[in-house]
Amino acid sequence: MRSTLLAACLGVVGASVVALGFSSQTVAWRDPSPHQVRRVTVDSSVQLEILEWGGSGPPVVLLACYFSAHIYDEFAPKLTNQFKVYGITRRGIGASDKPETGYAVERSANDVLEVLNALNIPKALLVGHSCAGQVLTRFAARHSDRLLGLVYLDGAGDPTTTPADVGASMPDPSTLPRPLKPRVAPDNTSFPALRASQLNERGWAFPEAELRQQYAANADGSVGRSLLSPVIRRAITLDARTKPDYSGIRVPVLALYQRDPPFEQMAAGFVIRNEQERAALRQEYAATRALYEKWQRDLLASVPTARIVELPGASLYMFLSNEADVLREIRAFSARLTSR
Repeated sequence: MRSTLLAACLGVVGASVVALGFSSQTVAWRDPSPHQVRRVTVDSSVQLEILEWGGSGPPVVLLACYFSAHIYDEFAPKLTNQFKVYGITRRGIGASDKPETGYAVERSANDVLEVLNALNIPKALLVGHSCAGQVLTRFAARHSDRLLGLVYLDGAGDPTTTPADVGASMPDPSTLPRPLKPRVAPDNTSFPALRASQLNERGWAFPEAELRQQYAANADGSVGRSLLSPVIRRAITLDARTKPDYSGIRVPVLALYQRDPPFEQMAAGFVIRNEQERAALRQEYAATRALYEKWQRDLLASVPTARIVELPGASLYMFLSNEADVLREIRAFSARLTSR
């Protein structure tokens, strides 16, 4: 199910992020992604990490929610044959500065504008994942003249919407059936081992550079504690929640959404012991679907030309779980932009 992923869209979960650990093993490790790293100052004194993968063609700028730009380390290079590709690590995350303030959506959009100015990018295709979608929407409302288009990676949602707003409700978690395949504890003996356990568990994994942004490295090379400040996590997710206003968007939009497979196919992944558990699972399934349908209607109401694409079985991190699908859709979307 997508209950955990839905919670992420609603801004109630976190996990990840910030600086590199400083053990000798961490220092010896080298990021294999073919990017250059630079720093850009925004808001007079806040330095942000910018990744530049190079390439040729129109600029593409990748934004993440509460992950660093290294979350795109494996995805971004596959765009460089058609685009010039950049990634922004937002304030509070990874190697970017971590000031006490500046996490509201408006300020985040201004940070993006200042980065574009510093990089001499007149117009860009802005791609945002999850809660970075709020930044895309606000940026477009203020600076559509600096955009070629917007691509939402499960980011065109409304974090202020609840199931009750669509006439639905979530079941009591205690009534839900347990998964057929129990979760396996991650292997934290090393960063490569953690990545391998993620691949084995879900079929995709975070790039190792991103894992090294998320967690400290212990002296023995094992994976240590999470480096995300709970204060910053709350500032980016809960405190920065805003109801999206798509009415100011004046550029083409591509919105990709994850979608659960048909109910019976999804239910086959659970140990359902009785009809109460089946009903609870169906209730959760229906409520999640109702929210996604509302989010899509809201977007189309203001941007009727928006292209909506659902990816059955994709994870929230669809650019990792469904990389080929996301690349295909971005390429096709860009081709339509250049033919306009």
